[in-house]
Amino acid sequence: MRLRRTLLIWLALAAAALAAFALALASGSVRLPPLGLLHALLSPGDSIAGEIVTRLRLPRALAAFAVGGLLALAGALMQVLLRNPLADPYVLGLSGGAAAGALGAMLAGLGVLAVDVGASAGALLAMALVFAFARHDFARQQMHGALDASPRLLLTGVIMAAGWGALITLTLTLAPEARLRGMLFWLMGDLNGVESWEPALLALLLALGLMLPAARDLNVLLRGEALAHALGVRVAPLRRRIYLVASVATALAVTTAGAVGFVGLVVPHALRLALGNDQRMLLPASALAGGTLLLLADTAARSVLAPQQLPVGVITALIGVPAFLFLLARKPRRIA
Repeated sequence: MRLRRTLLIWLALAAAALAAFALALASGSVRLPPLGLLHALLSPGDSIAGEIVTRLRLPRALAAFAVGGLLALAGALMQVLLRNPLADPYVLGLSGGAAAGALGAMLAGLGVLAVDVGASAGALLAMALVFAFARHDFARQQMHGALDASPRLLLTGVIMAAGWGALITLTLTLAPEARLRGMLFWLMGDLNGVESWEPALLALLLALGLMLPAARDLNVLLRGEALAHALGVRVAPLRRRIYLVASVATALAVTTAGAVGFVGLVVPHALRLALGNDQRMLLPASALAGGTLLLLADTAARSVLAPQQLPVGVITALIGVPAFLFLLARKPRRIA
């Protein structure tokens, strides 16, 4: 019965992803009927619609799917590590650190590679700072076998996110007028003009490839580090792998689409209610559902007020803020 339910959920997620791709390719200031979309995909050089679909909408759709998958996967990993459903890259300040690093490279007038390196360094630094400030409380709870990660760790992440926000504001204040509008739109989450979707999609596949073989160990880690050690799990290398994968995934998502919030919070939590907490199922499902959610959000962002486009971060915030407030109103429970 459980296997049947899991397969049905997987089929539903796959169907939703395909439907979201079709909607994204057909929607916009120029709407295409199903047959028109099929013709544009099969014969892209024969019409203006084909050029629009293949050169503008398809790369943007692939980038949106990859970014959403990266954020949801990073959120799922952080929730496993901290054993708290409120953990995600945005709340813990990883997105803020990545955004600060990327904007600093932009302010210096550096190239795309430097922006990517700056975002990765900012995300890694943000995670290191959060765990450095909360390490004593976290270690004490782990030693006593606490079921949930320390609330101080989340509080530290929120405070660090505020600090990164101040640094971002300073960077924007110092930015020249010619770059300011683009930096602001990028900061709010913007997929307009995205052409290079390959790095984000490749990173999503690599992240899944790195973490899925460790899914059983992640399930054991949810029960506590003491039990994981007793069962032979190499906890320290596993934690470092989670740190690295979550940070790099967040950094690539930020460099591709800006600081998009709440995807890493809402998607893993909702899937955990539907699928349970087996990471062998939850991690790939989070990547698939996160990509679908951001793809739908981006479609709405460029279609609601077409031809004017909204930052995709606005749409995800409208979804995520009520969900986050709902989670805060409840006492966080163990997710093991």
